[in-house]
Amino acid sequence: MTILRLRPEDPADEAPVARVLAAAFARPDVATPPEVELVEELRHSDAWIPELAIVAEYGGEVVGYALLTRVRVCSDGDGGSAPALALGPVAVAPHRQRIGLGTAAVQAALDAAAELGERLVVVLGDPAFYRRFGFSRADRMGLTSPWSGLGEPWQALVLPPSTSDDGPPPRGEVVFPPPWSKV
Repeated sequence: MTILRLRPEDPADEAPVARVLAAAFARPDVATPPEVELVEELRHSDAWIPELAIVAEYGGEVVGYALLTRVRVCSDGDGGSAPALALGPVAVAPHRQRIGLGTAAVQAALDAAAELGERLVVVLGDPAFYRRFGFSRADRMGLTSPWSGLGEPWQALVLPPSTSDDGPPPRGEVVFPPPWSKV
């Protein structure tokens, strides 16, 4: 029986995670997909939250990955900002795709974020995939970003509040840390 194990990334996982990302995002026109470099740079930034970098081990092999990192939502009116999370990259090694490992890794990351009291997650991705977690169009929630013009793929999810008086989720421009500008 093959066992799936979902857990936070540890330093020994850096090379296996890079291999999963490289295989999942491989393109003939680039030697190293930008997602590999994105994760490496995020690891060394203020956006990194170690508990929210989730690896999926299947049969003892790292074959999946889901990452949540810190972003800020800057409100239009008062100049303030609120913390939020960006989901991505999410990857599964090609030889292990289509068996639910990506879904399991994303759900584990979202559950860990909710346990930490996070409120809002944004993602740019396939609406058919992310809808299963409760994501919906971010623009309809008052959230903008450099990717807002893409319509449905720009999505957001409000996590369950940690207390009954958390108030509404933030609205405004989602500001990503510098490593994201390369993707």
